[in-house]
Amino acid sequence: MNGLYRLMARWTVLVIALLGVVACADKSTPSPPAGDPCLNPGTEGATASCLAPTQTPEYYVAQALKYFDTLDQNADPESIPNYSDKVVRWEWPPWLLLTGYGRDDMIEVGEALKIVDPSTVPIRDCRAFETQPFARCVVTFEYDEGPCPIYEEFVFNDAGEMTFIEAWSDLPGMRPQTDAADPWGEKGTIDRLSTRVPGLGNAQGLVDWDSQWMVDAAATDPDVADLAERASDWWKFWMDTFRAAPKDFFAQGCGW
Repeated sequence: MNGLYRLMARWTVLVIALLGVVACADKSTPSPPAGDPCLNPGTEGATASCLAPTQTPEYYVAQALKYFDTLDQNADPESIPNYSDKVVRWEWPPWLLLTGYGRDDMIEVGEALKIVDPSTVPIRDCRAFETQPFARCVVTFEYDEGPCPIYEEFVFNDAGEMTFIEAWSDLPGMRPQTDAADPWGEKGTIDRLSTRVPGLGNAQGLVDWDSQWMVDAAATDPDVADLAERASDWWKFWMDTFRAAPKDFFAQGCGW
């Protein structure tokens, strides 16, 4: 019995030691970064947060910078991001909400703006993140009237295509962050639209505006419902919103 007892005692000590090692390993393992929830995982209606980066951080930063090149009259006109076929641009008030939809229209609008409302984007701070949106930027546009500070985010699909662009004025009272200690919205302190849209989290990042996922989301989320309606005829809704906006809406967002 004494021999059996000693053997059991040694096994007990060994098991306790192993559990201690596992516990220490668990404590040293970093928790995944906080972010917006992944909804409808594994389906065509998955949201953007369900995707993980497939490209390098440098890639996402470079794509964001290329986007600003399309609005900078001094930039290389051939510098264009890898847009998805159905890329969406959503600009929160005082901007005009859905201001671009589809690769071709985004490129054409950018070229037109360089002529009718020319600007440069000399100040750019773009960073990559492990959760969607994979690229986020603080930039300053320069117009004849003065500087215009913007906070902007970019969502990508598994192919590295830019699927959703979301922008806010970066002025006090208009910034999206609800916590000054979370300037890049890493802790879920930004009420993004990009991570609430069903379909942006499937591998292609393509949204089916008529899907049941979209119908269900629109029934409980007025922003998603508004986006879906505007996407049905984005040029019409953009012009209607422009006509209804205050004459100084742009100046409001820039702080002029």
